[in-house]
Amino acid sequence: MKHIIWIAINVLFLLVSTIYIWVFQKPDTLFIGAGALLGQVAVVLFLINVNMYFIFLVIRKSTKRNVRVTLAKIARRMMKRHITIAVLATTIILIHAFIMLTQLGPLIGFFGPKMISGYVGLVVLTLTLIGGYRRHRKATGFRRRFHLTMAMIFTAVFVIHLFMPF
Repeated sequence: MKHIIWIAINVLFLLVSTIYIWVFQKPDTLFIGAGALLGQVAVVLFLINVNMYFIFLVIRKSTKRNVRVTLAKIARRMMKRHITIAVLATTIILIHAFIMLTQLGPLIGFFGPKMISGYVGLVVLTLTLIGGYRRHRKATGFRRRFHLTMAMIFTAVFVIHLFMPF
């Protein structure tokens, strides 16, 4: 039951963020719209990767064997693509950042709250990627916790960035 609630929360988050971006923060130009769309695609990809933690959490906490087995099969397939998804999402984020810096920065200022939260997001994303790379090279408890902590902090930062007004 908890996994169904978690799926509903994810779907609701995607719907609310889509409505917020395209209704309440309408892009001024085609380039800014493309940048916003790329940012939204990256959010979906990062959400897939962050949900790996919650899949493993449900596997550990669930008392129903069929739920654990099903989620373990899904997790096994997702883990093979975790790095690929992260690299793709990071590439998209970098393109998003470039477009927004060059097109939106001159309009709203390079040091507005939206831009600063984007800069913080890039720093935390860099730390997350470094932690993930180090964990991939040699898995230790500290590296696992560091990567997980940075991923959760990054998630919080990108949610703040997403809903922050210009």
